[in-house]
Amino acid sequence: METILPASLVDLARKVVETNREAGRRIAVAESCTGGLVSAALTEIPGSSDVFEAGFITYSNEAKRELLDVSLDLLETFGSVSVAVAWAMAQGVLDETEADVAVAVTGIAGPDGGTEKKPVGTVVFARAKKGADPKEVIADSRNFDDEGRGSVRLQAALCALELLMPGSEPLSPSDGAP
Repeated sequence: METILPASLVDLARKVVETNREAGRRIAVAESCTGGLVSAALTEIPGSSDVFEAGFITYSNEAKRELLDVSLDLLETFGSVSVAVAWAMAQGVLDETEADVAVAVTGIAGPDGGTEKKPVGTVVFARAKKGADPKEVIADSRNFDDEGRGSVRLQAALCALELLMPGSEPLSPSDGAP
């Protein structure tokens, strides 16, 4: 199959589509730092419409607020690259779609924008499932090697796809609510 995307991304997206189809699950994503890379990988797979409900690219804080109902308080208190905001993004996707599971990704791809507390390569993920207890926050922060903007975005997209696999449990419940 001809594609401009890296083979590792397309191969994993194919597995995500196939395993979610077998599980009868609809999936959706909210992307910030990946800018649609996860959605692009999923839609690269023929038949992905069987499982892929929607992808929201909410790059700006305004888009997070308008499209996913992320509160201004969360954004101002914790910043856009935080467990609280990633969790709100994932919940917002579930509220706006008929998906069974949603993954959100937000981070700092670089080369600028990093701080001492949140360096370039910091990416936060959250996964939410329809009908799950909203107090059970499933989210995690990762620090990817800063080998350039493209590398951080690819590593983040691969991680987000992994989280869409049925039965995947790489994230642990976060301490405390967002």
